[in-house]
Amino acid sequence: MAEWSREERYRRVEDVDKKYLEHLKQQVEASRFRQTFHIQPETGLLNDPNGLIYHNGKYYVSHQWFPLGAVHGLKYWFNYTSDDLVTFEPQGAVLKPDTYYDSHGVYSGSAFEHEGDLYYIYTGNRRDAQWERYASQMIAKVENDGTITKFDKPVIASQPEGYTSHFRDPKVFELNGEYFVIIGAQTNDEQGRCLIYKTKDKQLKQWSFCGELETHLKNFGYMWECPDYFNLNSKDIILFSPQGIEAQGDRFRNIYQSGYLIGDIDFDTLSFEHGDFIELDNGFDFYAPQTFLDENGNRILIGWMGLPEINYPTDDEGWAHCLTIPRVLTIEDNQLRQRPFKGLEKLRKNKETALGYANKFNRKLHPYEGTQYELIIDILENDASEIYFELRTSKLNNTKIIYNTSEQKLTLDRTESGLLPDNVQDLTRSTILKSPLSQLQIFVDTSSIEIFCNDGERVLTSRIFPDENATGIETSTETGQVYLKFTKYELKDD
Repeated sequence: MAEWSREERYRRVEDVDKKYLEHLKQQVEASRFRQTFHIQPETGLLNDPNGLIYHNGKYYVSHQWFPLGAVHGLKYWFNYTSDDLVTFEPQGAVLKPDTYYDSHGVYSGSAFEHEGDLYYIYTGNRRDAQWERYASQMIAKVENDGTITKFDKPVIASQPEGYTSHFRDPKVFELNGEYFVIIGAQTNDEQGRCLIYKTKDKQLKQWSFCGELETHLKNFGYMWECPDYFNLNSKDIILFSPQGIEAQGDRFRNIYQSGYLIGDIDFDTLSFEHGDFIELDNGFDFYAPQTFLDENGNRILIGWMGLPEINYPTDDEGWAHCLTIPRVLTIEDNQLRQRPFKGLEKLRKNKETALGYANKFNRKLHPYEGTQYELIIDILENDASEIYFELRTSKLNNTKIIYNTSEQKLTLDRTESGLLPDNVQDLTRSTILKSPLSQLQIFVDTSSIEIFCNDGERVLTSRIFPDENATGIETSTETGQVYLKFTKYELKDD
């Protein structure tokens, strides 16, 4: 991909010729890797999910957006609305870099409701002539007619003493009648942290610094991005995305990680008694997740299906990335479990089912094939040493899921998945299941796969870029045999 100059990265889309934008849009629409049931950018680069909320009967989902190419540049928020969290209507750029304080980017943040109105809080990014960064936290109100009114000044003008300008991604939450905000930060000695502020001001303009959240993590990355706080089943949970973690066996294999701590926070002292940091996803492409409550009070998670500093095969086509499907979070056995949002069942068409044994001879499942589908595999009996499931297969391509029975180890292998991203360590990702594999629920889109193991005990999310003929589904074992039930649905938004 061609190098982008600083000037090119920081062009405003409003200043670009409309014919060029239309050409870019047509080029992106022609890509054979465009998704069908995932949110993806109309042009350019999508990254962090932002401003997730259910408000006055509608869902609002935004994402970070650089419109002009598949690089990180001048960021906007692109917004969608939905009645059901399944089908989304694009609304265009909801927040733009159009003030002094966010002149170099509207960075990530969240949405919240105050006195019946919808507000966004986000990080305004500004650079001076020497390209020094200045980060501040800003609030914008969504008026009844949908227009945006930004507060005149930041509500948090700069980072507190002892922290660098890597100070971003505010997430608001309400506790005992007060609004709090958690913000990702970096100390002057380059340690990742989460900072807490709060307000009692009904105008939302005065926020006081409470302090740093005290965890048991030491030397755990140089920056903590996109923090999120919520309480679930009387347990306090912090989600965040640490940068700079060294790989440990099958853990922390990606360039940057996303995970959570679960325990109990004393909000008077900001001390946090918690267990280990647990990764939310064990695949190749998952970062910066955020959560919100749906209309029924369920805690919903949506993540960015991508990673920073990775070049993807669609970059040369002028676009990159998508968001994950929505996932419902619960706590079971003191860990988060992620299940696909049940409303996605509205997309199911043309159900097919099959029962049968698989053994060491590769078996193609007829008439099973496709490029956009949900596949549920129930393991009814198993005396195989390893089970192989191959999806999106052709003469040249396959995406392989391998389950080792004795180790209870599940591996996603995209060695032959087609075109591959650059700057990615290894071609497999693995995780150890807490219980023997009994079910896989797999969502396959044109260029992605999301694998839910054992009813959401583990999830592996990845982009894949196979050829157009890669539609087959096959299964086999190393030794022994396995008795399986397959249930497949095409997924279409009519």
